[in-house]
Amino acid sequence: MTPVDRRLFTHINWPLLLVLGCLFGIGVLNLYSASGFRMGDGVSLNPYYQKQCIWGVAGFICMVALTFFDYRYLKHIAWPLLAVTIVLLALVPVMGKTVYGAKRWLDFGLFSFQPSEFAKFATLLVGALMLSKDSGRLGWLGLFGVLAAALPPAAMVIVQPDLGSGLNILLLLCGMILYRGLAGRVFKVLLLVVPIVIPCGWFFLKPYQKLRILTLFNPERDPLGSGYHIIQSQIAIGSGQMWGKGFLEGTQSQLRFLPEKHTDFAVAVFAEEWGFVGGVVLVALFCIFLYMLACTARDAKDRFGSFLAAGVFFYFFWQILINMGMVLGIMPVVGIPLPFISYGGSATIVNFCLIGIALNVSMRRFVFKKT
Repeated sequence: MTPVDRRLFTHINWPLLLVLGCLFGIGVLNLYSASGFRMGDGVSLNPYYQKQCIWGVAGFICMVALTFFDYRYLKHIAWPLLAVTIVLLALVPVMGKTVYGAKRWLDFGLFSFQPSEFAKFATLLVGALMLSKDSGRLGWLGLFGVLAAALPPAAMVIVQPDLGSGLNILLLLCGMILYRGLAGRVFKVLLLVVPIVIPCGWFFLKPYQKLRILTLFNPERDPLGSGYHIIQSQIAIGSGQMWGKGFLEGTQSQLRFLPEKHTDFAVAVFAEEWGFVGGVVLVALFCIFLYMLACTARDAKDRFGSFLAAGVFFYFFWQILINMGMVLGIMPVVGIPLPFISYGGSATIVNFCLIGIALNVSMRRFVFKKT
């Protein structure tokens, strides 16, 4: 091990790894509970938590691998990775696997994955590359250039249809753009135009997507249909009260009233079993997690590393905010999982890869001169 390697090892962000381990451990424990349901002869278990452990090990290996090289080499693979991702997204309508009425998965026999998850990763790299090329606030030309790189994969994801992941790609990039800063005239025009344009998106939504938005304001209008998810989630969270019902004792989840309890509504299972106190602890862990990612972006010694870490921050920030808002019934149900808590192979690997990039940037903050 060279002196530089030893120095890098001493600067590993161990607190970030500790919080990551706590979140993933809570996620596996919660999935163990979400995998079970009560039957007449006892409790039956689905293998979700076991598969999540396997994906977690694979993700951890990818994370470690991404810390052992100079992250600036990612500049050279950003555009090729985006091109490969667009090709994979183009294959989804042709040979994709249909799940819940939507083609989002590519099945290769031994494994299947969602190209939309890798589209987020590719968009982050390309966005960081483009935004770090020069300093100063972003004008119209630079703004349209960055958006032009992200709109194709985002649009291809939205038409799958996967509105949640498509919006996540756009929100991720918008966060990075705001981190870079907009020229005054650009910001003023967008401040006037965006609130007008967003409501026009209503006319491009599919009927079930419109129904989800309407259901947000009045879930009781269709309690056994479109409002069922939100109502059952709120019942589960409320029934947890202060201290929760206890591990494996949640009635909404164990008696299978709560839908999608291992994916989108996993945090409702946690809140029912561990109550308000457990929910506060989970939110506090996520806040610490995001704070450390923000510090990594602030302390990076080159622009590319800073934008990479900022992209990782916004990637997790929006997913955490939207999923928890969705489960609480203050945001529409859009199918965005909660990082490290919800079940998902592709998402888990991408999550660990992004943490590997953040660790890489953090470890090398003492090696590079500030640029």
